[in-house]
Amino acid sequence: MTKNIYFASDFHLGAPDHLESRKREDRIVRWLNAIEDSCSELFLMGDIFDFWFEYKKVVPKGFIRLQGKLAAMSDAGIRIYFFKGNHDMWVNDYFTLEMGMQVVSDELVIERNGKRFFLHHGDGLGPGDEKYKLLRKVFRNPVCQWLFSLVPPRIGLGIANGWSMNSKRKSKKEVFMGADREWLAIYANERLAESHYDYFIFGHRHLPLDLELSGGARYVNLGEWMNYSSYAVFDGSNLTLNYFEELS
Repeated sequence: MTKNIYFASDFHLGAPDHLESRKREDRIVRWLNAIEDSCSELFLMGDIFDFWFEYKKVVPKGFIRLQGKLAAMSDAGIRIYFFKGNHDMWVNDYFTLEMGMQVVSDELVIERNGKRFFLHHGDGLGPGDEKYKLLRKVFRNPVCQWLFSLVPPRIGLGIANGWSMNSKRKSKKEVFMGADREWLAIYANERLAESHYDYFIFGHRHLPLDLELSGGARYVNLGEWMNYSSYAVFDGSNLTLNYFEELS
């Protein structure tokens, strides 16, 4: 039996508070239980955590149910890819050493069953948002990360979590702007002018989207798990955007 490839993004575990995050984590684990037998590869496409920073000997507490499930899936032979998002870009080697996951810093191009995929969290791509693109370079700079690591974990993680909890963007439902104004669709069409891809899969946008691009390619945005619990699945022939335990 041909197994499926699954894609999900923007769990934002940790936000907006412990109770809501735990409920969402339980839902995510139920989803992983539901897909495990049919899954050959799992792509976690960024912002899985609302904040993550790895010190040499310290990682953020919590999320043990998800981590335990991912470790079990990896041990069972399922290949898992963890993309750095704009909220969890400070991942280093913890997930690789403890859960066998492959960490992806930027884009990843793969080919499966003759279909070519361009995969990226989606942050910093497309036109506009120059302020964030500059901040992204700063936050991803190894020197800046090293300097932050000098701050004691109690203080550093407290500051970062306080900043993260104050972010309002991730809790509201985004609005479709039209195919000609969706910046990730614009970016995808620009890439198609350089090379052929069948699918562009992104997170970050927080809105489930499935748009046709030039040449028959498709742009799929995975949405998020605060409002949609949306994900994509490739069955070897077709890619579909689905919903798990759809929220009212």
